Amino acid sequence: MNRPEFTSQQRRDFMKMIAKQTLGVSFAGALGSQTMIGSADAAATPAGKAKHIIYIMLDGAMSHIDTFDPKQGVEEAGETKPTQTRVPGLMFGDRFPKLSYLAGAIAVVRSLSTETGAHEQGRYLMRTAYKQLNSIQHPGMGAWMTSQQPKPNNGLPSNYLIGSTNGHPGAGFLPPSFSPVPIADAAKGLQNTKLPKYLPPELFSRRMMLATKFDEAFQQRRDNSKVIAYNQAYRDAYQLMGSDQLKVFDINEEPKAIRDAYGNNSLGQGCLLARRLVEKGAQFVEVTSGGWDMHQNLYESLDTRAANLDTALGNLMRDLHSKGLFSETLIVVTTEFGRSPKLNVNAGRDHHPGAFCSLLIGAGIRGGQAYGESDKRGHSVAKDHVSVADFNKTIAAAAGLPIDKEVYSPSGRPFKIGGDGKVIQALLS
Repeated sequence: MNRPEFTSQQRRDFMKMIAKQTLGVSFAGALGSQTMIGSADAAATPAGKAKHIIYIMLDGAMSHIDTFDPKQGVEEAGETKPTQTRVPGLMFGDRFPKLSYLAGAIAVVRSLSTETGAHEQGRYLMRTAYKQLNSIQHPGMGAWMTSQQPKPNNGLPSNYLIGSTNGHPGAGFLPPSFSPVPIADAAKGLQNTKLPKYLPPELFSRRMMLATKFDEAFQQRRDNSKVIAYNQAYRDAYQLMGSDQLKVFDINEEPKAIRDAYGNNSLGQGCLLARRLVEKGAQFVEVTSGGWDMHQNLYESLDTRAANLDTALGNLMRDLHSKGLFSETLIVVTTEFGRSPKLNVNAGRDHHPGAFCSLLIGAGIRGGQAYGESDKRGHSVAKDHVSVADFNKTIAAAAGLPIDKEVYSPSGRPFKIGGDGKVIQALLS
């Protein structure tokens, strides 16, 4: 039997159809040489709003020049070589082969800058969109999101923080019930969730009932919303104890091959736990990964950190896609500021707030593009500046949050998600 002849367009359509049915390739982008950066073909990310956010904080300040804003032909480029991604014209550093393959789903923001080069203040600003003040604690993005959306009816909290909790703003001036549930070690899951052996359930219930009765008079005299919120948190925690839902926190429920695929390190296991939590309806999960403060021997440290990020993030994207969650999950990869273009005498890079980069991936985002530019040496923003507030406002818009709504602090001051930032429409699908 004679085989039918296909036109070049039919062949391209056929290849796209096949790609959509294979692992993760439907958003790998750049399936043909005609595909341009930011074109509709390159950005296969669905246009829906994000129901979930996985927020990866690279603690210590990731070097933009050695990751997703590589330079060439200048001394500042260092040992990093730009490599072509599957999106024509979009270059990543050569330590990210997996993410280069999946670049069609990734939006790189290369024109971020901030005024602070201090870690604590930089992280606070990135997480809240507001400068750190002694007079007020601003909510983190997870608290904003969970306070503005209905809580899933699954018996589980909606906001989580995996890794270090040092300096995290938590719920800020919002009720404490919107604070993230801290999980120090993803490999160990949620600790202290079982009653001690000496305290049987019936005795524990009796103690809870007595504590509530003792507390009634105090609550009647003081209508304190924080007290009410804390009581609700205790009730939620008690309901969770002993529940089958606790299995979601145990990544050992996953096959060993899956755990190994994410990488046997804190970032990889944190991303795996984040996927499990999102699968159960979590609205916001932050994964903190330290070790990016590379003042000396940068390339020795970077080889390991970059490989961990490439493996964990690449596998997270594919895994979410295979489970039908990629189209409703926004992944944010960010850091507190950049690192100096000029290598110091210790073969490292110092703090540099003048220019840095971050990634937006998934729901609500138009992938396959680099937005903004730093200059030839990576020192300053050269085009389409993005403030930290702009970045946060765009995340909120991608999640369909009420970005113009004013929320008042206990002192009566109005605040908005993303502060005074503006939405970067070019980044949205």
